[in-house]
Amino acid sequence: MGRIICCGLGPGDPDLMSVRADREIRAATHVAYFRKRGRPGQARCIVDGMLAPTVSEYPMEYPVTTELAFDSPEYISVLTEFYDACADRLERLARETDVVVLCEGDPFFYGSFMHMWRRLSDDFPVEVVPGVTGMSGCWTRANLPITWGNDTLAVLPGTLDEGRLIERLRLTDAAVIMKVGRNLGKVRRAVEAAGLLSRAVYVERGTMHDERIVPLADCCQSTGPYFGMVLIPGEGRRL
Repeated sequence: MGRIICCGLGPGDPDLMSVRADREIRAATHVAYFRKRGRPGQARCIVDGMLAPTVSEYPMEYPVTTELAFDSPEYISVLTEFYDACADRLERLARETDVVVLCEGDPFFYGSFMHMWRRLSDDFPVEVVPGVTGMSGCWTRANLPITWGNDTLAVLPGTLDEGRLIERLRLTDAAVIMKVGRNLGKVRRAVEAAGLLSRAVYVERGTMHDERIVPLADCCQSTGPYFGMVLIPGEGRRL
């Protein structure tokens, strides 16, 4: 019996991958990764040029992404069946050999692999290699220390409704808003309503070759790409 080894790839720049993740990926004979249908997938793009010529690849293509509301019963049903099928496939493969699963950022931080881990880890050898989180890569590229002294940090999904975003933002010293994408306009309104617009920075595709970093106040579009987030640094004690 083999193992399932999920490697966190970091925020996008391959140079920010851990030594162990690099080693596991280069030695892999079987590699699986999630991707949107018809796309190469960000995880696969990050490791381009690292895989052995004889590696066997197993893309796991999401049946839906933004076509259905993420909290609708239909979306939940379709994704549950998809993750069940992916877990079954990984288990069958790993009964014969090790399988490396690629995951952007850190697998245990909003990672799709968590749904595989929940289904497999009780009965099967699953190892997780941590990675630099996307938010860490973004605040470093933005040259933005995020917490000072006793600052509290809130990590918020942009999919929250506008009222809840405002409420949470008012309760924290510093914030990272992820899953911005189609919610960018709503997120900007919430940040402004919470009185934090002057401190907020929008980072798009941080650490990647086409990254964009601008004050959120200068960001007027209502939508952005999946790999975008808003950073609001704290104002705690500086010595």
